[in-house]
Amino acid sequence: MKEFDQFKNKEDRDKKKNQFTIIKDDSTDGHGGYGVGSISLENMTPVIVDPNEGEAFVDMGALHARSKVEKRIKFLSDKAEVPNGKLYWIGWVTVDYREGNPCYYGVACSELRVDRSIKRGYKRMPEHVNHMDKSMKGRFVVDHMDDVSKKILGEYLRDFKPELWENTAQELKDSLGVH
Repeated sequence: MKEFDQFKNKEDRDKKKNQFTIIKDDSTDGHGGYGVGSISLENMTPVIVDPNEGEAFVDMGALHARSKVEKRIKFLSDKAEVPNGKLYWIGWVTVDYREGNPCYYGVACSELRVDRSIKRGYKRMPEHVNHMDKSMKGRFVVDHMDDVSKKILGEYLRDFKPELWENTAQELKDSLGVH
């Protein structure tokens, strides 16, 4: 029998929302059929970093620009049009295997600025797409972030799954300033 989210208790729904995507098998493993050459986001999880509140959280809606932060906001590509926007970061976190061990394989963060009072925000879509691509390719792009946001993200990743953090490249740990 199929379960529906609205019938589950709130604790089960919240637990499901706050999980990283599990590493899946490659559906294009040589069969040559439909979907070959397409990009899979199965191993990517968006982590929203909110330096204003000092928190980070998983929000799968960000994969389709429908995160809690992005809802009901019209995004503009000119930062000057959102002078009072609050800073957020979307961390595109890819989980994969490195040297046979599961780890945070790639992490790239993209800037968002949101002003709820005028329902406007700033983000550059090409930057988000490029950062998603770099994350999937195992790169770390976090040096442009402010130190507070880096620390929040680093501590969140470390505490969320210590075994993944332990297997993660030292380069990311150094960049985020968390060991």
